[in-house]
Amino acid sequence: MARNEADREDLIREAVALTERAEFRIDGSVELVTIGFRTTKAMSVFIGQDPVYQFDPEGRLRRAFVDGFLYRSQHSTLARMIRERTETQTLLVRTDLTESELADFRSRMRSALQDLQQSIRSGSAVISRSVPPDLDIVPQVLSAIEFALSASPWLSSEIRRRG
Repeated sequence: MARNEADREDLIREAVALTERAEFRIDGSVELVTIGFRTTKAMSVFIGQDPVYQFDPEGRLRRAFVDGFLYRSQHSTLARMIRERTETQTLLVRTDLTESELADFRSRMRSALQDLQQSIRSGSAVISRSVPPDLDIVPQVLSAIEFALSASPWLSSEIRRRG
């Protein structure tokens, strides 16, 4: 994710933590979709710059960036992190989602993943670039999306702050 939310990244070039990654062009969409995997096989999905979903190796949501907000898994809910900037520092103010907000978030995420899955299956999503070049990532992407859609629980363990 870009340091400043308005920044645009070239994820194929810059997302080096994703050792395998591909950029998809989807018919009828101006947004590029980048999907990549860490060495642990944890998947990250970038639909344009927002939304972004990052999963753990078990397909559970770990963190996200949606509608300009950062989200972090708290095992049973998500924490919405709002950036408050001053001239000298940036603070993240945490608010845990209510049951209703959590259900809405999950529904929207599932819908986005299902739409992406359908676009790939139907051939309306085409790989434009990949790392490594000529990577046959489609089977891995479809499997990982299915894994994420069926993960139970669907949220990763709480992300611990670095000390």
